[in-house]
Amino acid sequence: MIPDYTKVHVRFKLNDHHYSHEDLMEVAYSFVKEGDAYERELGEFLLDWLDRHDFIKVRTSGSTGRPKEIMIKKEAMIKSAIATGNFFNLTPGKKVLHCLPSNFIAGKMMIVRAIVLGLELDIVEPAAFPRIDYEKDYEFCAFTPMQLKNFAKYFDKIKTVIVGGGRVSESIKALIQDKKPMVYETYGMTETVSHIAVKKINNFTDSDSKTCFKTLPGITVSTDDRSCLVIDAPELLDEKIITNDIVKTHSDSSFEWLGRFDNVINSGGIKLYPEVIEHKLQCKIEQQFFITSIPDETLGEKAILIIEGKNKKLDDSIFDGLDKYEKPKAIYTVNKFINTASGKIHRKNTLDQITF
Repeated sequence: MIPDYTKVHVRFKLNDHHYSHEDLMEVAYSFVKEGDAYERELGEFLLDWLDRHDFIKVRTSGSTGRPKEIMIKKEAMIKSAIATGNFFNLTPGKKVLHCLPSNFIAGKMMIVRAIVLGLELDIVEPAAFPRIDYEKDYEFCAFTPMQLKNFAKYFDKIKTVIVGGGRVSESIKALIQDKKPMVYETYGMTETVSHIAVKKINNFTDSDSKTCFKTLPGITVSTDDRSCLVIDAPELLDEKIITNDIVKTHSDSSFEWLGRFDNVINSGGIKLYPEVIEHKLQCKIEQQFFITSIPDETLGEKAILIIEGKNKKLDDSIFDGLDKYEKPKAIYTVNKFINTASGKIHRKNTLDQITF
């Protein structure tokens, strides 16, 4: 008997075609052998998902420590897919769009949701501006912040959008405030089998929080002695996960994200959160930038601003609105930032390019 996790829902479609388990295996082999790069990634995951093993191997992004390869139970992925389906009312036959790389957990879970819930999945090549069929309407889609920015004017074709892989800037949020689709920023990681909490970022009602993530049903949160998030998701995880994300909890099901423990700056005994400072500056600096620190004899560490591109004079007024301790003590430029495999700025390696 084929284990449950290899079953393909009878309502599942891939690019408008129904497939049985055997047919989908054939398609996967074809993608791996003859497909474009993104299709090979899809094919490789399908082969992993449809085999008789009860786990898949994935590489973490570093949310709980150094990136590493881990094994995730397929049962947990199925439960995550069902939880998301229940939260967003993804019932059999609904059409969803997949435009993320299939070698990361967010992309893998789009495929699993479709197979498990019986969704009609259209897959297009992952790109900053996905090329989709504008004649079709979609129930659900997952975007990166860059895709969200580029696709905002076409939002009338999608009912619900989730966005992850990086913080959504205020300028991007401004683009979607008058759009009809519901847009949610997500919080999650490879270890938690995609998102475990969401935060609405448009179409607010009086009862909505603009700062807090709310956990999916059955998931609770707390903090450790570093003020870092601890996740308890018994349906998905064998044990609690301790992250390196500093948060402020408002209840056991809601929290506000402040930044990464790895990035915290202790300047003269004052703790500074680079991500909080960056959030205040993001509408005032055109180039890519980030806040970090370097050693200082007096303060221990001093905050500095790193900007991508050629040296450019910045008006001191850009720092209006920062607390006096948050204002960078120096500004440096780097010709080109170094990015991680998932497209985020690699702060340490970029900083290493600078001669102080």
